[in-house]
Amino acid sequence: MFRLRQVALVATHLDQVVDQLCETLEVERCFQDPGVGEFGLHNWLMPIGDTFLEVVAPMREDTTAGRYLSRRGGDGGYMTIFQTDDLAGARQRLHDVGVRVVWRHDGPDMCGTHLHPKDVPGAIISIDWADPADHWEWAGPDWRDHVRTGLVAEIVGAEIQSSDPEGLAERWGEVLGRPVTSSALLLDDGAGGMGSIRFVPIVDGRPEGLGGVDIRVADRSRAGERHEICGTRFYFV
Repeated sequence: MFRLRQVALVATHLDQVVDQLCETLEVERCFQDPGVGEFGLHNWLMPIGDTFLEVVAPMREDTTAGRYLSRRGGDGGYMTIFQTDDLAGARQRLHDVGVRVVWRHDGPDMCGTHLHPKDVPGAIISIDWADPADHWEWAGPDWRDHVRTGLVAEIVGAEIQSSDPEGLAERWGEVLGRPVTSSALLLDDGAGGMGSIRFVPIVDGRPEGLGGVDIRVADRSRAGERHEICGTRFYFV
């Protein structure tokens, strides 16, 4: 199993963006993770089924997120967090292909591994493990009480824009050990189907980065809609 479990956006004004996301996606806030203070950030998480949308915002000068805001010219996509059931194998692969790890957490029921963005461009990547598999420490103890699936059901993919989408797709495939076809990295999803990370040419004049999120809708009449929030395109699929 290797699935996209969480996507993070970065914003200058946290609550304003979270309010807009909650209204448009018909979801609600579940948790502010005090752990992100280590990175000079504050955040909110919102569950979408058993996947999570996060927004982070800098609280001090000279943070990685703040530099990302400057580099990309404003709010936008920031991070993709994948869940694997083979953490040892994933970490060995990182070593074998020469990817640096910039942060590592090893707890009894949750582990995280943040990769150096210069080694795998496009978005900050974390490879995480949870036991049991439906546990997710980053979303707090009560996230299930905040799940609202009248409109949206699950995050199933993301869109990375790049001046070299094919080359970047191959690099992500090499690092994550996932098949790549037609500039898309294939993933598992929680419904037993397939999700993907799509690599596309730069379409909005902004630098390389996470530009879109694919969300499977429970209300099929809404499929095909596109909404832009926090400098990110949300595709209803």
